[in-house]
Amino acid sequence: MHWMQDGLALIQPYIAAYGSFAIFLIIYFEALGAPLPGESALVAVAALATRGDINLTHALIAAFCGAVLGDSTGYAIGHFGGRPLLLRYGSYVKLTPERLTKLEALFRARGMWIVMGARFVAILRQLNGLVAGAVAMPWPHFLIANTIGAAAWVLVWGVGPYVAVDWFKAILH
Repeated sequence: MHWMQDGLALIQPYIAAYGSFAIFLIIYFEALGAPLPGESALVAVAALATRGDINLTHALIAAFCGAVLGDSTGYAIGHFGGRPLLLRYGSYVKLTPERLTKLEALFRARGMWIVMGARFVAILRQLNGLVAGAVAMPWPHFLIANTIGAAAWVLVWGVGPYVAVDWFKAILH
């Protein structure tokens, strides 16, 4: 539990100082592939909102936009340059051409579910758009799944802790 408190203590001053813009940048770059603490940032937003230090609605809209735009940027990078890189360097991560073909078939069959679900898994969230673009998932399918997944993720990690704080306060009193 200390790691979560340490993470929140690290992020909170930036979110308090720069507000929704900070949350947008954190979530955007995390969705693009940077190892940033997206969930911790949303929990920090919820904590700050319960104290009245930040507008929760604005912060959640910024987080949603950052998530959708970050994954969409990753998709574009994967779409325009990812497949040749996967074919050239995939063997370093045991991604053979045969496995790449299987991955493409998996994304054709279940790509929308993969994109929505990957939003909730730390490393998959960062690679989600890049991989979907590299395996040529159709853009409209990706955009729909990305939007639904981002909305659900932001609500779970942004609104969930906000409501839970009020709920726990009511129980404790």
